Amino acid sequence: MKSITQISSFLSLVFLLGCHSNKINPNDKPNIIIIYTDDLGYGDVSAYQKGILNTPNIDKLANEGIKFTNGYSSSATCSPSRYALLTGTYPWRKAGLRVITGGGLSIDTLKMTIPKMLKLSGYHTGIVGKWHLGLGKGSDKYGKGMDYNSLIYPGPNQLGFDYSHIMPDTQDRVPTVYIENGMLVNSDPNDPLEVHFKNNFEGEPTGKDNPELLTMRWEHGHNASIVNGIPRIGYMRGGKRARWSDIDMADHFLNKAQKFIKLNKSKPFFLYYALQQPHVPRTPHPRFEGKSGMGPRGDVIVEADWCIGEFYKTLESEGLLENTLIIFSSDNGPVLNDGYYDDAVEKLGDHTPSGGLRGGKYSLFEAGTRVPFIAYWKGKIKSNISDEIISQVDLFNSISSIVGSSLKSKDGIDLSNLIIDNKGRGRDELILEASTRTAYRNGDWVMIPPYHGKEIAKNVNIELGNSKEFKLYNLKKDPSQKNDLSKSNPKKLKEMISNFIIIRGKNFSNIKDLVLE
Repeated sequence: MKSITQISSFLSLVFLLGCHSNKINPNDKPNIIIIYTDDLGYGDVSAYQKGILNTPNIDKLANEGIKFTNGYSSSATCSPSRYALLTGTYPWRKAGLRVITGGGLSIDTLKMTIPKMLKLSGYHTGIVGKWHLGLGKGSDKYGKGMDYNSLIYPGPNQLGFDYSHIMPDTQDRVPTVYIENGMLVNSDPNDPLEVHFKNNFEGEPTGKDNPELLTMRWEHGHNASIVNGIPRIGYMRGGKRARWSDIDMADHFLNKAQKFIKLNKSKPFFLYYALQQPHVPRTPHPRFEGKSGMGPRGDVIVEADWCIGEFYKTLESEGLLENTLIIFSSDNGPVLNDGYYDDAVEKLGDHTPSGGLRGGKYSLFEAGTRVPFIAYWKGKIKSNISDEIISQVDLFNSISSIVGSSLKSKDGIDLSNLIIDNKGRGRDELILEASTRTAYRNGDWVMIPPYHGKEIAKNVNIELGNSKEFKLYNLKKDPSQKNDLSKSNPKKLKEMISNFIIIRGKNFSNIKDLVLE
């Protein structure tokens, strides 16, 4: 018997097919590729000329395409930004959405997504790499993980992806395995995988209790199950044949991405290629160790750049570049020490991952969400730099327009002319988010409401943007947000608050409602 979710998804698809009147001509459809990095900062790409790392392959996309200087992820943390990317909906509209650890699927299977929209336009769709949007029903209230040894449902394939090869959450969390089309890769019925997010399994070593087994030391948070000498968040046992090799992960995902485009080159395809770098634990392949001179964080960025170069070569050898739109970006801003001792701080030198912006990952300041944002299409997009405001939440509507679909998302704006031809204006206003807290940008101005909480997250040494008072900045005159103008320009502050409340809705109609615990 089919589940209610399956039946509802089928009826939703039938309805949308009936409403979708665009004639599909596969020969006119460009391939769409989104390359998504993890914790890569505004200054980590050398084309932005803010740091000293060298990223020649990403630079090629930037210098021969459009480099956006005001490109934003929708959130300063991972799961919310990925939610917004795929749905075109602000993540704060989904109550309580934060970084997911073992949770259930965060996107309703009835909700329209980029891969669903593209399937309706005749595309074959795939995701390779990091998922981190939850799977199935997730863990129970006691922390016991779901059954990873049978079909995991729902997941990416129920959100429009014909093919999925993913890590369930992220590299520093259990389970440290790959899932392909809802099934555990290299499963062994004689050694089933078990997962728990609160309690350890009897006899299993942990980073906290067995430091002698570690090849990477934990600094905060990451002190549970040990896999490949690296302590993780959460507990697991069994599934030994299915466990990934950390140092081979970049090559593994690259090979899967290359295989996908080779198998689907005869028809229009969409690939969401979600790299794990430079998220912790930073585990460069030995080929890249020491290449950056900045320790593992710099080395995995060099590794990611190489992967993008090899991926580009595959597109070139398969004759696909002239009919492929590539969007490159990052899920949020940078962080150095994010749970492990890996010399990210000590070996940073003169490099500036934030590109001179204030804050970083987890922060409402600019470095939390302003990220590298590049559009490339050989022979179609001309080399340009755009200072217009664009958000990843706009990709749904922009891609929809590019492929001739009439479907539109709730919060996105169609900026296809800006992406393809560097014509027209970008966004006038944008809501920024960090761990459910929100701020507001309008033109050159940014307003951060008051929030209770620590001003600096000591573990990661990042300013979060919390304050007892409103903050107001003019980014054109003060891109580093050093000068708070809330007291000297009360008229502008009042205007910004009013506009912000209109978007956020009635729950933010009172100043007291803006002060959150």
